[in-house]
Amino acid sequence: MNTAYDVIGDIHGRFDKFQLLMRELGYRHTGDTFVPPAGRQAVFVGDLIDRGPEQVKLLQYVRRMIDAGHAHVVLGNHEFNAIAYVSEDPNNPGERLRVNKGESPKCAQNRRQHAAFLAQVGEGSDLHTEWVEWFRTLPLHLDLGGIRVAHAWWDAECAALLDDPAHRDASGRLTDEFLVESHVRKSPLKRARKIVTTGYEHKLPEGHFVTDKEGNKHDNARLAIWRHEATHLRDIAIVPGGDTSILPDLTIEELFAEGLKPVEGSPIFLGHYWFSGPVAAENAKVAVLDWGGAHHGPLTAYRWDGEQHLSNDKFVYVNV
Repeated sequence: MNTAYDVIGDIHGRFDKFQLLMRELGYRHTGDTFVPPAGRQAVFVGDLIDRGPEQVKLLQYVRRMIDAGHAHVVLGNHEFNAIAYVSEDPNNPGERLRVNKGESPKCAQNRRQHAAFLAQVGEGSDLHTEWVEWFRTLPLHLDLGGIRVAHAWWDAECAALLDDPAHRDASGRLTDEFLVESHVRKSPLKRARKIVTTGYEHKLPEGHFVTDKEGNKHDNARLAIWRHEATHLRDIAIVPGGDTSILPDLTIEELFAEGLKPVEGSPIFLGHYWFSGPVAAENAKVAVLDWGGAHHGPLTAYRWDGEQHLSNDKFVYVNV
């Protein structure tokens, strides 16, 4: 192995925690970027934006690190949503792929979730356009040989579908056609995009909702499908607050006809799920690195040095 990686969880504009973590990891601050220790690179799992107070500054630092060959990043669902927020929906003239122009509750929710980013870049400004265009160049997942990285889940079939060269233009941007198709209900491309950026989800019975930590109601529950020894939906559902009693008592076989399989191959690193409690790997092959760093939780990294079985003593995290 020529490169060791420091895989870093969802930052969401918290530059204060970001710079503390970089220093804790031994990265050298050069004034406008961070330089890693020899033989190491940073890998960001996405969700650099929304929520935090210094999103532009964080983006600038991360982009400089990438341009210098010191870092990698994958597209988080928040960056993908930022692209869709400004992309015209050809099937709904005057609206965007991520609806926000109307007066519906969904439009209002989408505006609210993205408000901090828009306020900091200036909605419709050249700066806004510049960052959205950069987001369109980012990979949806990474296989770096010894590790695999995605925002919400790494799936080989989804990765192959998303990697079709036709989905990128000559400058490496996701095409308009890709953006539209990845929003078409029941299309294979939408399914692949959602699994990689938002993970597996289970539609809840009518009248049942999961309330996230920002007070938004969702009629689906996120699933930790890597918990292959689970027997019921409640074993793999990720519910804010941990109360799974609101979920139907379904077996794994009722959800997945072939059951859940152990993760094989190189370790997988994810963000997205906003865990709480003691920082630890999910199992020997999967680590989630989002522990609420956007708010009161620690910003978390895993220092990977070539091991094929993850160890809890390799986590590094900071808080303020």
